[in-house]
Amino acid sequence: MLSFTCLVREAREDDLKEVLDIEYKCFPDPYPLELLYRLRSLYSDMFLVAEVEDKVVGYVIGAIKWFRTGHILAIAVDPPYQGRGIGSKLMEEIMQRFQLKGARIARLEVRKSNVMAQNFYRKLGFAERFEVPFYYEDGETAIAMERDL
Repeated sequence: MLSFTCLVREAREDDLKEVLDIEYKCFPDPYPLELLYRLRSLYSDMFLVAEVEDKVVGYVIGAIKWFRTGHILAIAVDPPYQGRGIGSKLMEEIMQRFQLKGARIARLEVRKSNVMAQNFYRKLGFAERFEVPFYYEDGETAIAMERDL
């Protein structure tokens, strides 16, 4: 699907303003820059960016939680680059890193209204497990999805 070179690598501090820009383009409640800095310092080997022609066009942030669960904290791809396999490439890499750290399952939360994202995750083997009412700042329900690693 990729007809261009896309490099997935660990995020550097100087990538975070580009990550923030993608956050604002993709989410109604973007993470603030200070939180991105904190997440990068806490999970430096699980905060990955996708780079095309020296431009950050996507990112994923993961963490190992609850001993054996790889948790996707956030993933987004810059809208002009969506639908080109970049999100799948980011998810592949983070799933490999989860497995290397001993995770048995991967988990994420997605807005109940975000059917496009839910379909993307289903294609990657995720299944709906339960709903979390009032998960998002605006009160929207999240759907928790999981897949075995």
